[in-house]
Order: sequence, then C-alpha cells, then structure tokens
Amino acid sequence: MAKVREKLYVTVPSLFRCPISMDVMRSPVSLCTGVTYDRSSIQHWLDSGHDTCPATMQVLPSKDFIPNLTVHRLIRLWLLSSEPPSPPVADRLRSLLRGVQSADEDLAGALSKIAEFAKSSAENRRLLAAFNGFDSAVVRALAGSAASENAIYLLDSVFRQNGNSERIRKLILDAREQCFYSMISVLRNGSPKSKVETVRVLEFLACDFGSKKLIAETRGLMSLLTSFLKDSEEELNDAVLSLLGVVSVTHSAKVELVNCGVVEAVSELLRARSAAATSERCLRVLAVVATCAEGRAAMAAEPSCAAAVVERVAKAPKAAAEDAVAVLWSLCCLCGNVKVRDDVAKRNGVAAILLVMQRGWEEHVRSMCVDLIKVLKGACKNGLGLELGSYDTKTTHIKPC
Repeated sequence: MAKVREKLYVTVPSLFRCPISMDVMRSPVSLCTGVTYDRSSIQHWLDSGHDTCPATMQVLPSKDFIPNLTVHRLIRLWLLSSEPPSPPVADRLRSLLRGVQSADEDLAGALSKIAEFAKSSAENRRLLAAFNGFDSAVVRALAGSAASENAIYLLDSVFRQNGNSERIRKLILDAREQCFYSMISVLRNGSPKSKVETVRVLEFLACDFGSKKLIAETRGLMSLLTSFLKDSEEELNDAVLSLLGVVSVTHSAKVELVNCGVVEAVSELLRARSAAATSERCLRVLAVVATCAEGRAAMAAEPSCAAAVVERVAKAPKAAAEDAVAVLWSLCCLCGNVKVRDDVAKRNGVAAILLVMQRGWEEHVRSMCVDLIKVLKGACKNGLGLELGSYDTKTTHIKPC
C-alpha cells in the first residue's frame, strides 16, 4: 500500500493551490489584496456576503478580481509535464479497490487503507472518485455500519468535492434509513473530526426541499445537533449551524429546534463574541426560527438574544446583516414585543439600523429598516414606557407561521 501511495502521490506547488479549496486552480483570479484564488471559490465566498480577503482577512475596498494569466500559464505547463499514473500502478490501485467493492473481503480493513491513501493528496482523492463502482461500495459500507468513520471521511473528502454529486446523493438517500442510523452513531460516538465530516455530508445531501425535510425529520437528529452548540469546538459549531440553517424548512422542524433550546444556545454563542463566521451562521439560524411564532416567543423570552443581535447588525457582512434585521423586525414589528423593543432602543438600535440602511439593499430589506426605525423612535419619544402593541406594517416578505 505504501508503494502504491508513493508512486501515485503528486506534489502540487503551493502557488497552484487555491487558498480556499486547497485544490489546483482551474481559473486563477487575483483580488485587490494581491492574493490569487480559484474563480469559483472566491466567487462563492463573496456571494455568501463576506467583504474580506479570506487569506489576509483585510476588508476589501473593492470586490472586483482580475484573471491571473501568469499563474494560469504556469499551471497549464505543470499539468502538461505531469504524467498520469502508469498502468502497473493503476492496476495495483484497482486491485485494492476491488477489495472494497467485493462483499467477500474485509470491507473495514480495505476502507481503512483507502482512507489513508486518500489523505495523501487531492490528486489521489480525484483518482479515487473516478474509479467506477467505488462510490456505491462506500455507501454500502456506511449502510452496513462497517468502518463508518472511514466511509464518512471518504464521502466528505472524495465524493462531496470530486464525485458525481447527484449519483452520490441518490445512493445515500435510497438507503437513508441505514445510512442515517450510521451517521447518528458517528455523531454520538465518533471523533470530533468525524462529527464535523458527518455534518458536512448531511448538508451536502440537503439539495432540495424533499431531502432537507427528510434530514430534519430523522428521529433524534435535531436535538443531537443542537446539543453540540452548547459545548463543542468552533469547527463543529460552524458545521452544525450551517446545516440547521439549511434543513429547517418546515414549521415542525423549526418548532423542534426551538424546543431543543436552539435560541438559548445560539444567543450564548453570539454573546460570547464568537468568530465572525460563527456569528453569521448564528444570525442565519435565528432568522430561520423567527419565521415561526414559537421561535419569536423563544427569542423574546431569552434576555440576551435581541441585545446580541443589535451588537452584530451594523458590523455583519451583508447577508448576515439582512438576517439580523429580519430577526429584529420580527420581534419589534411583527409581534410587537414591547420589552424587546425597549431593550433594542436602549442599545442604540436606531443608530445601528441607520448604519445598516447606508448599504445598498433590496426593497424588502429597506422596508424592514424603515419599520424598525419608526417603532424604535416611537419608543424613545414615549420614554420607553408606552406599550404600542403590534406595529401596523406593510412589510410582508416574512410570512409568519
């Protein structure tokens, strides 16, 4: 196995790797900071609402980027000079993979060796993804609870990034009862790294309303995920928050999240001044649960929730700022909670919303900001003591449920 790995390992110059994906860049482009990224990776970063350079964390005065033709030419020359695996090496790898594909072999042992090989380089992972039948063998191993952590690793690192996404999703969802059981087992008993990989695979599976609903309705999953937010490392927190923001598409899923204590957990993360990326995901989850009455009631009852959101709204990237505005609007305008309204007003909520309004927004966001300013100014004029009840607003983009 070591010999196979040595012959197949390809050393990629660091200059050719995208700092975000760590893969060889296909279309290198440079930001105004001088750092070069793969076009698809940096575009996704910017589209997600970030306004910083991922490598330097400098605030970008401009989000424009230009093609780096020099790096592009160097990568082309390097690719032309890189030879593909020789037939004998490919045959050895095929023999190893045959052990994974055959039900008669030691599946757990074979997967362990394959996982070690995959960890060597991105080139090795792409090579594995291209082998016919390997994806179904890994899913079969997961469904059978054989070497679940290695199967999860391969799904996350090999197929989630390099494989046929549609085929992988179908294979797993077709055997979802067994696969989800194995995933929950890893979430309960696996290593911290395996838990993160499992959550990422679940988010990868959540590609449409039906799959999101299936994941959210998996018994015990939402409560287990929420429990991680109360005492976990940042990487796992970020993965869980991202998944919860994606799969909570039904009223029942949102209510279950609320009942599991997600509002308290997320408010605590915001209050603890978590990293910017974590805070953005926290705001997304709060914006999701704010669309149901139970979520709004839980946020109004949580003393630190609105205060933590106000502190973040002005400094958050655009997408996260919109989520923060939606949360505050839901509490102060939609349900007219006087206590929350007064608390937001006392914390310079008017000034924060005015700062947010200076950014370019679509009409529905501007409408929410205008509603908030009217309500908060009214609270200030009335000495923070007049109960206004539910504010009569024409902002209808949030449909309460």
